[in-house]
Amino acid sequence: MAKTVDMTTGSPAKHILRFAIPLLLGNLFQQFYSMVDTVIIGQYLGTTALASVGATGSINFMIIGLCLGICAGFGIPIAQRFGAHDYSDMRKYVANAAWSAIGLSVIITTTVLLFCNQILHAMNTPSDIYDGSYTYISIIFMGIPLIILYNLCSSIVRAMGDSKTPLYFLIISSLLNIILDLILVRPFGIAGPAWATVISQGVSGILCLFYMKKRYTILRMEKGESRFSGRHVRGLLMQGLPMGLQYSITAIGSVILQSSVNSLGSMYVAAMTAGQKISLFFGCPFEALGNTAATYGGQNIGAGRPDRINKGMLSLLFYGFVYSVVACIILFLFGGQLSRLFMDQPDPFIEENAHLVLKVNSAFYFFLAIVNIVRFMIQGMGYSMLAITAGIFEMIARSVVAFMFVGEYGFPAACMANPAAWIAADTFLLTSFVLIVRREKQKVQGAFSL
Repeated sequence: MAKTVDMTTGSPAKHILRFAIPLLLGNLFQQFYSMVDTVIIGQYLGTTALASVGATGSINFMIIGLCLGICAGFGIPIAQRFGAHDYSDMRKYVANAAWSAIGLSVIITTTVLLFCNQILHAMNTPSDIYDGSYTYISIIFMGIPLIILYNLCSSIVRAMGDSKTPLYFLIISSLLNIILDLILVRPFGIAGPAWATVISQGVSGILCLFYMKKRYTILRMEKGESRFSGRHVRGLLMQGLPMGLQYSITAIGSVILQSSVNSLGSMYVAAMTAGQKISLFFGCPFEALGNTAATYGGQNIGAGRPDRINKGMLSLLFYGFVYSVVACIILFLFGGQLSRLFMDQPDPFIEENAHLVLKVNSAFYFFLAIVNIVRFMIQGMGYSMLAITAGIFEMIARSVVAFMFVGEYGFPAACMANPAAWIAADTFLLTSFVLIVRREKQKVQGAFSL
């Protein structure tokens, strides 16, 4: 049997660091091959193609983020049952997560493909990049079932404390994606990297599924455990849908902001694309810390150990702060040079504005760290609806910047949208976290008093 990790005992700081490092490497590889997609498109196909991909970034984040959030949410009741050592019920959740994922894959894929054209028009996609945008994003959306397959398998494995196995398959996927990018970009244009992404995700998901079934004896179903269960599906959806909607609600503000940037012209879209791709790559540690927080919170609440939550939170925030400072220094010094990776020939306009995006975002990275850590911890503890509310705060902040400031102050105002969203969400999340921990401790004390 592959190794699992019980985070309900021992040093929180050590557990968190050991669990987060494989997650970080996985996120880095995921963002790396996403960034390589964009680099290859910019280098081989030019600035117009780069802008075509960039114009789909926010809608891509909204839909794919919905899928990722649902899969991550499905892992929460599995982690809680694992923490409680109720392995039979855990397997029932795993089986019903698979049934739910199949149904949601069909619904989401069909819906987004039907309305893809209308969405791009509503986002004010510039006419000179519209066809490329439609081609790229429609192919990505065709691969939604494969994206859900990989992320569901990864979420199940991580729920049991194993963050290494998903990394191995993600490395395979990343390398395959890069090879296919280089093979397909010339003959198929912008469609080539899109197909490369879909194929590599599918290979990674299938390999992870077969490995998981073979190596994790704790997941081998016993009689009756694989049956459809309305109770278990409801429990999964109560965690998965709010978590997925949190991603999507957050992304609505990004869609509105993207529409504002689109109205400034394709050159600004290209600059924002380069800046955001680099920023997402440097933001991988925050996502890794967030996913670690979800598993840590889920296992400890499942085990009735809310007393360990604050210790884990302090360790997570410390790691997040240290990295925020390092990333900020690097991007302030070298952000402009990094943006050149996305250009087939040097363009001072794109480089200057991409560097502006990176300087503004990295100056507020610790606020992003707080968003990821606290929100995922709250979700792991079972309070997904509060995480949705935090997403609403982010959406409102980005929308306000897009509607009220981009038109008057232009691109510099657009660069401030993400920091404004992070600060707005933090205000709500930190207050909620304090109240939740207090409530969980009172519940445990009340149980002991009985």
